[in-house]
Amino acid sequence: MSQPPPNPASDLPNRKHLRRLPVAFMAPPIYLVTVCVLERRKVLAEQQMAEMVISLLKETSERHGWLVGRYVVMPDHVHLFCSPVTGLSSLGTFVGGFKESSTRAAWTLGWEGRLWQHEFHDHLLRSAESYGQKWHYVLLNPVRRGLCSQPEEWPYQGQIEAF
Repeated sequence: MSQPPPNPASDLPNRKHLRRLPVAFMAPPIYLVTVCVLERRKVLAEQQMAEMVISLLKETSERHGWLVGRYVVMPDHVHLFCSPVTGLSSLGTFVGGFKESSTRAAWTLGWEGRLWQHEFHDHLLRSAESYGQKWHYVLLNPVRRGLCSQPEEWPYQGQIEAF
C-alpha cells in the first residue's frame, strides 16, 4: 500500500490570524511630518533661522494648497502637522517646496550647501485622538531635550491653522 504524497501545507503550524484595526482615517487627511537638518546640525537653534523656517512654513503651505496646523522647530529638525486643502500639490511636492525655499533663504543668512536631509518622515493620522496624542508627544520634545522646563516656554512652537 502506497502512502499519499507529503503535503507541505499541512506540516505548517496553525497560525492565528489577527484582526486588523478598522481604517479610521480622518477626512481630510492630517499628516505628521518630520524634516531633519543634514547631519542633524543644530542650525535651527539660531533665532533668525528658526523664525525663517516658521515664516516659510506658512508661505509654502499657501503656495502649494496645504494647511499647516501645529509645529515645533527643534535645533536640528522640524515637526509639523499638515493637511491638503486642494489637489494642487502632493505631500512630497509641498515638503520639497518648503525645503527648497528654506534652503535658499538660509543661503541669504550665510548658510552654505544643503540644509535638509533628502528624505522626510510622514505619518498619516488615524483619528482626532491620534492628533492629540501625537501633538502632546511633539510638544514635549523641547522639554525632553532639556531646552526648556515647560512646553509653553519654547519660543519655536505654535499653530498656523486650526484643524
